[in-house]
This record gives sequence, structure tokens and C-alpha cells, in this order.
Amino acid sequence: MRRFAFGTYLQTARPLVAAAFLGLIITFPPALAGEPPYPVMGAPPSPRVQATWNRYHDYQEATRLLREMAAKHPRLCRLESLGRSYQGREIWLLTVTERGGDADVLKPGFWLDAGIHANEIQATEVALYTAWFLLESYESNKKVHELLRDRVLYIVPMLSPDSRDAHLHTPQSTHTPRSGQVPFDDDRDGEVDEDGWDDLDGDGNITLMRIADPNGRYKPQPQYPEWLIPAEPDEPGQYRILGTEGYDNDGDGQINEDPPGGYDPNRNWPWQWQPQYVQAGAILYPLALPENRAAAEFILRHPNIVGAQSFHNFGGMILRGPGSEDSPYAPDDIQVFNALAAKGETMLPGYRYMVIHTDLYPVYGGELDWLYQMRGVFCFTTELFTPRDYFGRPVDRTISLREEQMREFDRYLLLGQGYVPWKEVNHPQYGKIEVGGAVKSWGRQPPSFMLEEECHRNMAFVLYHAEQMPLVRLGQVDVQHEPNGLLRVTAVVENRRLMPTRSAIDRQRKITPPDRVALEGAEKVILGLVSDSPFFENPREQKENPAELELEYVPGMAARYVRWYVEGHEKLGISVHSTKGGSDRRELDIP
Repeated sequence: MRRFAFGTYLQTARPLVAAAFLGLIITFPPALAGEPPYPVMGAPPSPRVQATWNRYHDYQEATRLLREMAAKHPRLCRLESLGRSYQGREIWLLTVTERGGDADVLKPGFWLDAGIHANEIQATEVALYTAWFLLESYESNKKVHELLRDRVLYIVPMLSPDSRDAHLHTPQSTHTPRSGQVPFDDDRDGEVDEDGWDDLDGDGNITLMRIADPNGRYKPQPQYPEWLIPAEPDEPGQYRILGTEGYDNDGDGQINEDPPGGYDPNRNWPWQWQPQYVQAGAILYPLALPENRAAAEFILRHPNIVGAQSFHNFGGMILRGPGSEDSPYAPDDIQVFNALAAKGETMLPGYRYMVIHTDLYPVYGGELDWLYQMRGVFCFTTELFTPRDYFGRPVDRTISLREEQMREFDRYLLLGQGYVPWKEVNHPQYGKIEVGGAVKSWGRQPPSFMLEEECHRNMAFVLYHAEQMPLVRLGQVDVQHEPNGLLRVTAVVENRRLMPTRSAIDRQRKITPPDRVALEGAEKVILGLVSDSPFFENPREQKENPAELELEYVPGMAARYVRWYVEGHEKLGISVHSTKGGSDRRELDIP
């Protein structure tokens, strides 16, 4: 009876309980309704520009994002075009810095470009995300606020905009097009771009062609029979691979030998450039490409650029030059590169710090070498995405094991969407063949659900790199009266950042002028001294124009010490200027 009575009570009481509970919800204190949502660490709290970073943006969408950033953050950025690509698209550059103070070129500058190889599509997303994160975090993140106050970032998200859209909107493989779209005669037959790949089955992907052949050297992988692997040396094969999808469009007996473009934009820079027969992809002469020339002319107009990164894919690499053994880097600069890259390896799990010509392959006419050797810039190429990302563990980097992990990843995480099943088609030259293989939208680039983390981690490495650019500041200043009416002024010029104000190669080649510190307002400067020691041991006297002392440079995490003896004064001030290290100024209090 008690159980029945209690059940009856619940039946009759339920509407009253519900009403009371609803009343509690309605009468919550108003303050609770206005509280911010649970904070998401690492993300801007209230972005003005709404953007999604688990997808890829084509040229039109990226342009819309950049324009919206510029419209919503006019005090922090300026959007301009470096020029037009071969097909007439704008090569967008977004300058990001706090405005209203020093002019951009008076701040240490950081150059960030992406998509010079247009099929490396996540590179553009990382550059866009970096710009967006900086703009949206300026008001809420102290480190970002300070960075934009003291530095300027020049961000070019699409250095090959023509081919980016070609990859996204036309049949391609994950590897194409690496080139831009300037016509080029790859097969030296007097015609240009007349024999590119063809989508035989109309699925939007350029995959492989195969035929069954007992004399072929490939066989199905036992666990994944749609995936071909080499047969053992003493084992008969079952298939012959005929290459990527395509016809003999020009009737010369070859297939796909002259696709659109066909050169390498990252072999067209004016340092150690070599002709086509030495360096494949070099095209006609240095900076022959309109996209590269537009970028180079901007960089030449901005000698304040001291740090740079260029985003590529794939393999999880933090690359520095030299591209060839003929262009060694200065030992002092290598120490800076090593320290920056060590932090990068920590921030980017699975990435390796490598030297291009010793750890990868020789490169002539590469962007990194031009930026370092001719502009004195501390620069990296970041090869985005690593096989470690598939399952969060180190991977044997042999091709066969990497592809095996790709197949496993496709099976369990992409649920079979990563590969096109083999299907039979009629080929005008080969007859009945099969086409199939990996789709273009993954392999070199991460699937969309892995993209945002890739963007954020690499953005953070860019910010660390930019933060470690030199920044000259006047430290302690001491003013003392001396006998005979003289005034002694002593000042410390500090650089509390990892990079020196001028790299060793900059000093060696005299790329930028020496740093200078000036005493202003003195009637006569009797003596001007510079020292590496606060005790002025072995000081260097500057006899000509001692009011403006030449520092040469300020090392990273170090200081220079200057001293003047002055005769006659009213108001005194000190200013320091470094082309790549910024500037500072202070009025003096004279006791």
C-alpha cells in the first residue's frame, strides 16, 4: 500500500513539481543570463569576422575573408594587392600591425607567404588563420597586443592564386598543379600546355591507370586489395601501372608530358639561380614569373623585414637553407636558426628541423636562400602536415609504411572516402584499362577535421618567431655633471630578443646600414664612446660626428653601452634607430 500510495503521490504531484522547477528556471538571477560562455582556450572570444577553419577556401572565399578582416579591423590591418597573377587575379597582401604610432617600415617586419606551390592548399589556410587570429585576439590577448604594437606582419596567403583555384575546381591529383599557370613548353616541341592529364572517369580526381599484366611488377596489398604494392623481386606481378590518368593529346606517343605550367615557382628566385638543364623548373630567368616579381619588389622596398616563413607541404619539416653547398650560412646566424627551430620542434610534434641541401635535396634559385643571402632575413620553409598526425605516434618514414598507414587511416577514420575504387574505362591508346587511387583532397594535406589544429600550431610558431625579432630599447640612462662644466651622458641600448639587429650575413654584405644612437640638443659633443661592457672596458671612440654613434649592430639578448661628454645644453634627448630592430627615443632629465 505504501508503494502504491507513493506512486499515486508521484502521479498527482508531477505537474506541481514541474511547475515549481520551471519557476526556478525562470527566476534565475539576471546576471547569470549575461555571463560569457565557457571559455575555449586558444580561440578569440568574440570574433568580429566569423570564419570556419575545418575547411578549405578557394580564391573567391579567401578574398572575401581578407576584405572582411580589413573592413572590421581598419586600425589593425590594411589590404592591398602586390600585383596581378598571370591570369589576372590579385595577389593579396594583408599588413597587420597596430596603427597610429610608428610607420610600418619603422617596426621590425615579418614576411609570411603561402601557396607558392598551389596544390599545397593548407598553406593558405594557415596564413589566413594567422591573420584572423591576430586581428581577433588583439583586444583580449596581451601577447598578441604587444606583438602588434611593436611589430608588423606582411601576410600573403596565395602566392599562386591561379593554380590554387585550378586545384580546387578542376580535375587534379593531390600533387598538382605545383606550378603556376604561365604557359611553358615542357616537352620542347614548340607548343605549350598541349598535353596535360585527363579525367577519364569524370570524378574530378586524377588517379592512376592500370592494366592486368602477368609481366607487370605490382600486386594488390593483401589487407587492402585495392592498393597496389611492388611485387617481391622473385615474385610474379599482376598489374602494370600506366601512369596518371590522361590521353596522348598531341599524338606524339607520350601522355601527360606537357601539362599547364610545368615549372617550379620556388626555383625562380635570384640567388644561385641555375638554368633548366641544371635546376628543373627554373623557367627562363630569375623573377620571370609575375607573382614572384611582385613579392620580391615589395620585400626590396621593406628592408625592415627581418624574419620570414613560407608555408608548404608535406612531411612535417622546419627547413632552413642553404639549398646548395655553394652558399654556406654564417655560424653566428646558424645558432639563431637552431634556437628558433628547437622551439618549433616542441610546438609542432613530429616536425623535424632540417637543412635543405644536406637533409633533403639541392635547390637552386629557392626563396629561402634569396631571403637570407640577399636580404639578411632569418627565414624558414615549413612543410606542413606529418604522417605522425594519422595516429598520433611516430611513423617510420619509408614510403611503403607511410602509405600503409594512409590506407589504415582511410579505412578507420575517413571511412573509405580517401580512395577511388578501380573502375574500367576505355582508353583511346590502351584500350580497356582501370583507373583508381587516392582522391585529390587528402594525402599531402590533412582531412578537414585535422586542419584547425594544424593552423593553430603553425600560427603559434610564427608568433614565436616574430616575437624573437630584434627590438632596440633604451635602457638605463645616467646623467652626471663633470668638472669644467661638462656633462657626462651614459645610456644602455638593449635588445632583449633572440635575433641580433643585423644578421651576420647582413653585416658581411652590408645589406642594411649600421644601427645608430644619437644625442640630440647638445651644443657641442666633446667625446663619443661605444662599448660592449657597462664598465667601458676597451671603448671605441668615434671621432667624426660623435653626437651620432654607430653601433654596427646589437646582438641578441645583449646590449651596447654609449657615453657622451657634452659642453653646453638646454634640453637633451636620445634616439636609437635600427633598420631591422626598430627605434626608441627618450627625453632626459638633467639634474
